[in-house]
Amino acid sequence: MDFNGSDTIPGPRIEDHLPHTAQAAAKIVIVGGFGVGKTTLVGSVSEIRPLTTEETTTQAGIGVDDDYGSDIKTATTVAMDFGRISITDTLALHLFGTPGQERFRFLWNGLFAGALGAVVLVDTRRLEAGFDVMGRLEERGVPFVVAVNSFPDAPRYPVEELRTALDLGPEIPIVECDARRRASGRDVLMTLTRFLHSLALSGALT
Repeated sequence: MDFNGSDTIPGPRIEDHLPHTAQAAAKIVIVGGFGVGKTTLVGSVSEIRPLTTEETTTQAGIGVDDDYGSDIKTATTVAMDFGRISITDTLALHLFGTPGQERFRFLWNGLFAGALGAVVLVDTRRLEAGFDVMGRLEERGVPFVVAVNSFPDAPRYPVEELRTALDLGPEIPIVECDARRRASGRDVLMTLTRFLHSLALSGALT
């Protein structure tokens, strides 16, 4: 029963409906290790109220979860984040943020299914957290771009050094971003859509 005493369950808010001009929607996954900013990125760019499944981290995670020494992050995604952004009047992207903790990664296969592409979010203080993510995307044939989230205390490296460290081919775009800023997150998604478009034109995207 809702607050008005009715037995009906309210549906989506009007502002959450797809724009009437939308002709296509694509599924995009936002992936990366724990604490790299996936939930922040989805929330900052989403034009609808984002769905999050964050839960408070507890003592039960000690010895099970790797928090990379962070004593600031107090919550973690346990299923997924969801948001939506209209890239053009006719194209909308459905954004699915994946959980970063190893024990929740069994959910990745379901989240990757049907994805047109992915954004791999990385933190230069622990680039190794992105290796497993990229490996799984490559196994499933999901094209991706790499976005380096600019944390204030994180070291900065030239793109080619990052490419070498991440063992990425020259065709994979690498961009710097601030996951807190909508414009920066949108630029990352535009980079991904342009990359996917180039793959489609070359026949590499089926």
